Amino acid sequence: MSTPWPTDLTFDSKAKALHISFDDGAHFDIPFELLRIESPSAENKGHGPNPPPPPTGKANVGVVRADAVGRYAVRISFDDGHDTGLYSWDLLYDLGRTKDERLKVYRETLRLRALRDEA
Repeated sequence: MSTPWPTDLTFDSKAKALHISFDDGAHFDIPFELLRIESPSAENKGHGPNPPPPPTGKANVGVVRADAVGRYAVRISFDDGHDTGLYSWDLLYDLGRTKDERLKVYRETLRLRALRDEA
């Protein structure tokens, strides 16, 4: 089975979302917030066995630039200065497919973290 190939990428600053279509007919609207918190960079994922806490304050993050990386990925530069994540087509497909669940888990993690910090 071949990996779906992107046919259209549109970074919509008004909607704060990446609109992406693939050659298998799938189309996703991926919020910039999700792209930023799921960045595959070492800054987000960590260097060791214990990942760092999730980034906070990214609900209104914007995209200022996107550059193709070969034929396999895009580097996205965000307005908070983060620009080291390479988003493969597979990752973008997966983020689009699982965005609701990922955002739910992220927001619950932030909520529990805030409650713990208040205690």
